Amino acid sequence: MNNILLITDDTSTIEAFDDKLVLLRESDRVAYCDYEDAPDVIFENSYDITIIQEHEDKEKTLNLIKYIKEKCLNIILLTNNYDRNFVLSAYDEGIDDYVSVKADPSEMLIRVINCIKKSNLKNEISRYKNYLKEYGVISESTGFFSQKFAPEICQLEINNFSNSGALIILSPDEEGKASFSADKFSDAIKKSIRHGDIVANASGSKYYIMLSETGLNGAVAVYEKIKAELKDDFTIKAGICEIKGSNFTDSEKRAQCALSEAMINNQEMVIYADKNETLDEWLDTPHMSEKNYKLFKQIFNKKLEKVIAPVFYRLQKSYEEKLFNTKIEQYTDENQSVFCLKNPKQESRLKIVYPGFAKIIIYITHAGLDSPENSEITMPLNKITQKELIRIVEDFIKEFKTTID
Repeated sequence: MNNILLITDDTSTIEAFDDKLVLLRESDRVAYCDYEDAPDVIFENSYDITIIQEHEDKEKTLNLIKYIKEKCLNIILLTNNYDRNFVLSAYDEGIDDYVSVKADPSEMLIRVINCIKKSNLKNEISRYKNYLKEYGVISESTGFFSQKFAPEICQLEINNFSNSGALIILSPDEEGKASFSADKFSDAIKKSIRHGDIVANASGSKYYIMLSETGLNGAVAVYEKIKAELKDDFTIKAGICEIKGSNFTDSEKRAQCALSEAMINNQEMVIYADKNETLDEWLDTPHMSEKNYKLFKQIFNKKLEKVIAPVFYRLQKSYEEKLFNTKIEQYTDENQSVFCLKNPKQESRLKIVYPGFAKIIIYITHAGLDSPENSEITMPLNKITQKELIRIVEDFIKEFKTTID
């Protein structure tokens, strides 16, 4: 039996509603109430689906949706007239679907039946989750997979990967531990990931986050979202690595290595990069020729993916709120990487160009009154590291700041 509640201040809607749901099962029950009584009715009774008719005061409707969603109920919004922004706001507050009050009976019935199916599926998932909590697979406090079962769960997830993925290990840093809150940390993670992402408790106050079909840039974006959700509550560090092969233990070691480096060097985030000594030694040899262009290009593309693009993205996010009245733009393609700062007083641009073979050229240009001198840096491919590139870009930002302060 499914219990359905219709909330409306329009009695004509109540009269027409029964006719539109005539094909529901006989055991299903439909109840009615107005906006004023809705909170008490929902608190005192149990419903599978709530249908809310749009109130003339739209804010009142949104507030009621927010309240009902806290009770984990499925919600259908009944609109009087389609208003795109209002419907999107209602989705943000938690509705599952919407339908016009003028819809024909078949459409109304289909929407309600689909919502019932969704409700039943949620209940089934909730029941299975409770079983997993009972046996300690899922942590009761966080809702994430427990530390005990984390390696097995993560390994199963890797086995199901159809393509690339990324692993993040998050931890509060030494300064953040003083004001650390496990609830705030887990809430920030939940708000920043997709439904299909895997999160597990690790030792101490750390968490594993496994992202399928996601590259390093996507992993960095997730980290930045979590950091933004935490605001100034406490500070965190992250170690990130690309998931390669089919062994979780290897990926965990790489991400943990990156996290340790972040802790030691007081960096917010470190992306693990394989140190291929053979390639570095080969790049240092004097026997390079045009025949090796394809290999050089392959190495440069790896540097783009693992060093340049992540560093540019991270520094953009880091300085967006620090530079007043300044727009930061950055992009990377197969020919160049650009980091640009724009202010009413000044425009400065750092551009990395790959002319071929074993070196890159970094062009730094400034346009504006009292601008610093333009400069050019030539750098071997094997010298492009996150640490070195961060130093160069931050020096570039310091030069820019001297013109706007």
